[in-house]
Amino acid sequence: MLSLQDLETPAVIVDLDVLEANLARMAGRARVAGVRLRPHAKTHKIPALGRLQLAAGAAGISLAKVGEAEVFVGEGFEDVFLAYPIVGAAKARRLLALSDRTRLAIGADSVEGAASIGEVFHAAGLRIDVLLKVDCGYHRVGVAPERVVEVGQRVAELPGIALRGVFTHAGHAYLASGRDEVERIARSEGEILVAAAGELRARGLPIEDVSVGSTPTARGAMSVPGVTECRPGNYVYHDASQVSIGTCAIEDCAMTVIATVVSVPDAGRAVLDCGSKTLSSDPLRPQGFGHGWIPGKKSRLEKLSEEHGVVRVEPGESFRIGERVRVLPNHACVVSNLHDRVTLARGDRVEGEWTVAARGRVR
Repeated sequence: MLSLQDLETPAVIVDLDVLEANLARMAGRARVAGVRLRPHAKTHKIPALGRLQLAAGAAGISLAKVGEAEVFVGEGFEDVFLAYPIVGAAKARRLLALSDRTRLAIGADSVEGAASIGEVFHAAGLRIDVLLKVDCGYHRVGVAPERVVEVGQRVAELPGIALRGVFTHAGHAYLASGRDEVERIARSEGEILVAAAGELRARGLPIEDVSVGSTPTARGAMSVPGVTECRPGNYVYHDASQVSIGTCAIEDCAMTVIATVVSVPDAGRAVLDCGSKTLSSDPLRPQGFGHGWIPGKKSRLEKLSEEHGVVRVEPGESFRIGERVRVLPNHACVVSNLHDRVTLARGDRVEGEWTVAARGRVR
């Protein structure tokens, strides 16, 4: 039986005991809140893990790109929501090819974007379910709350489109100053979306889904009366940013990277064999120093190049060439997209591996 010490580095490790606890915890929160759990599988991009989420109680999955949907539908997933504004006839034709194998919905935040998909489905004598994206304060994509009725009514009138619901993402929670601000954002996320659904229903539109999404805000947002669904993603693994925000404890982080010290040029600097190709260069949220934590050490990864992770060694700590260390990434979701496979472990024992089947599906 392989142990973690037998692996070549860098290696992405998923602790199955921690992962299973994370899945059960979020599924339990959704059950208590009385909402559907539709986790965002862009975090892991692994059909085998998606099936574990379904077994734990998820009603379906969320994804971002058509290519991801092609992978998961090909693996037998029967309820998929692309929580992203899908635009263009070429992508619409790919969605049409999937639509007889899964219950499919897409996001939209414009009449023009929805129309580009609806035209293809209308020509085939079909309609595709759409959820209207509402901006709850992140200011990335989404319709401003005061324009929800205007845009929602026009989208609902498009040929080939069935307006099924509304959704949002409180990404600004990742910049919150603490748990109190996260909880305020979470409640606002839910309240803004429930109000948007109410306004559309008052105009005679049959809004079924009221879908919130974000790991930091999941517990608070799904507790708002009127919310029907929640789409957290990062909760399966967690990461250093989630710990910093206060979403979880470091013991709740299921993904780490094992790396080897390959150079110690001086007492204040050590270099690991994991750079931006392994960890990504995403910053620590909400703010903070470095590109990854080394659990049990104060020393942090100060900078990354493609193949090198440079550690600023804190006074009183040291590293030796050949030493193996664990790194907790700033952002687990990006790490998933950088690797073909992850190694599964319980304690120090290797249990197998999963292929990251939907990595690189950016179209």
